[in-house]
Amino acid sequence: MQPMQNPLINEQDEQIKQKLAQIDHKLMVMSGKGGVGKSTVAVNLAIGLSLENFYVGLLDVDLHGPNVPKMLGVERGELKRRPDGTVGPVYYSPNLQFMSVEPLLPEKDSAVMWRGPIKMSAIRQFIYDIEWGQLDYLVVDAPPGTGDEPMTIAQMIPDAYAVVVTTPQEVSLLDVRKSITFCRHVNMPVLGLIENMSGMICPHCGKAIDIFKRGGGEKLAEELGVPFLGRIPVDPRIVTTGDSGKPVVAAYPNSQTAEVFGKIIKNVINVTQMYKAKQENETQEGENK
Repeated sequence: MQPMQNPLINEQDEQIKQKLAQIDHKLMVMSGKGGVGKSTVAVNLAIGLSLENFYVGLLDVDLHGPNVPKMLGVERGELKRRPDGTVGPVYYSPNLQFMSVEPLLPEKDSAVMWRGPIKMSAIRQFIYDIEWGQLDYLVVDAPPGTGDEPMTIAQMIPDAYAVVVTTPQEVSLLDVRKSITFCRHVNMPVLGLIENMSGMICPHCGKAIDIFKRGGGEKLAEELGVPFLGRIPVDPRIVTTGDSGKPVVAAYPNSQTAEVFGKIIKNVINVTQMYKAKQENETQEGENK
């Protein structure tokens, strides 16, 4: 006996598919464990891409700990109401818009106490109900681990790529292996791995100091056969700028840390464009057969 089809869900799936078709590249920033600076990477990556004249959307699906609005300095931002009745994401800059559960909460400190099905439905609504329009990049900030939120993104956005964030320590690298296994299980290509908190920028002289471990992420990327996108040092300004709502790539564009992010962003652009060209060639070859 065939399961009954829900016409509403089918219509919603088609609408989501049409909206996602307007977005060239979808990137899910994920990590095996918390505390590795994943949201910091996602926010600075999105801003960096927007500063390269790309149109970017930033989707925060960390429903229990939505940090993106705080890091962007738009904690109580409002959704854009358009003349045609549709709703757009929260405006950050001409090239960057974002969506998070934060603007929908009744109070700043309201806790989100949702189980799996409700969380999955909410993430679907972030795409279905929100008019993102034409985008070059959609950066998705997912919570740590391989639970409901990353699974929902993998199912809803089948052409997404994963950007995996780790620190050099073994405890982080162990969990990153699980993230890579997750990506391979759901057929999500890994765009690359970023090693965060790699070394340290001295707050006095501004030079890099290897006071913390470094190189573990690059070694793991080579071992697992995934691209290594770059390493980000510990820099006190990353903390202060994140807390003040002025991410480091925008607040200190000439700093060594911003330069490091710039190289990572260039690598992301190069790899995504390479994958896109490859897909177009494969499609052309298939049509010619």
